[in-house]
Amino acid sequence: MGGLKFSVYGDYMLQYIQKQWFLFGLTIFISAGLWWGYHSSEEEVNQVTELLKPKNLTQIVLFLMAFSLNSRLLYDSFRYPGPVLLSSCTNYIAIPILGMMLMSMQMGIDFQIGLMIAASTPCTMAAASVWTRKAGGNDAVSLLVTILTNGICFIVTPFWLTRALGDGVSLDTREMVWRLVYSVLIPVTLGQLTRLIAPAARFADRYKTPLGVVAQLCILVLIFAASARGGLNVQTAGDAPGFSAIALVTLSGIALHLFGMFLAWQAGKWFDFKRRDRIAMLFAGSQKTLPIGLLIATDPAMFGNPDYLGPGQGIPFVVFPMLLFHGSQLFIDTFIANRIAARTPAESEIE
Repeated sequence: MGGLKFSVYGDYMLQYIQKQWFLFGLTIFISAGLWWGYHSSEEEVNQVTELLKPKNLTQIVLFLMAFSLNSRLLYDSFRYPGPVLLSSCTNYIAIPILGMMLMSMQMGIDFQIGLMIAASTPCTMAAASVWTRKAGGNDAVSLLVTILTNGICFIVTPFWLTRALGDGVSLDTREMVWRLVYSVLIPVTLGQLTRLIAPAARFADRYKTPLGVVAQLCILVLIFAASARGGLNVQTAGDAPGFSAIALVTLSGIALHLFGMFLAWQAGKWFDFKRRDRIAMLFAGSQKTLPIGLLIATDPAMFGNPDYLGPGQGIPFVVFPMLLFHGSQLFIDTFIANRIAARTPAESEIE
């Protein structure tokens, strides 16, 4: 009997890991990257980073995610754009404003800028639609929010970062805009244009899950590279952020995400949108993409410059708020999506 219980429990755990493999991978790759970077030389970390080519990996990730987005499903969302516009405003206006308020509370400029980067990035390329579909929402809304926010990120993200940082910190806005156009807008546009070729679109629809897995594996590689750089910075700086600073920035990221969820959901109620649309707003209005955040935080032409604050004075821990934000949002949204999906149709109609 005991063996049977163990077998059932083992099968359950295996199924859970298969469903949430990216969350486990996120934890493992962050930990492994930090450990390896801390115990490696700067030359070794630089060699691995150069080999992995994070900028090119980011372009591949965004192309694959855009390529797998079926834009033919967007017709109804274009006809009734209210949920899309409100979700985009929540994601790209309300959350950055709250981010500016929470920014001054952070302990250290690394976490201040890192939190603002997390707040200023666009909606996730795939996760919002995956969680929306899982919870029974209208994934056409989340798809359009994804395309809209990522398509204008080269304008909106530099705007908020410039507003938040002011004159106290240098920021080459023109260079950032160009980098985002080159690394984000062009791959996303190419991904969608490729779908205009009928065989390519059929291929993307048929192999959507494998394409998503490849993109997520690339994200884990990006996370490892960023974490390794962070581990090296802890070693060389000799002064890592304390527990209180990490706890504060983690709670701030969670607050940003939950605020976005609450505002998007309530806005949907105020305007009497359908429940399926409100579910999409819940996720698309609050989620923030990781690849673009990592690009902004680690690119030497942006905040990854080792001399950003002056000769030999970089902001080595700026990437951590983005990693913490993304990890916490995945855990929170998995729980919420499962709760919504578990509700009976009768309960859903009452609300």
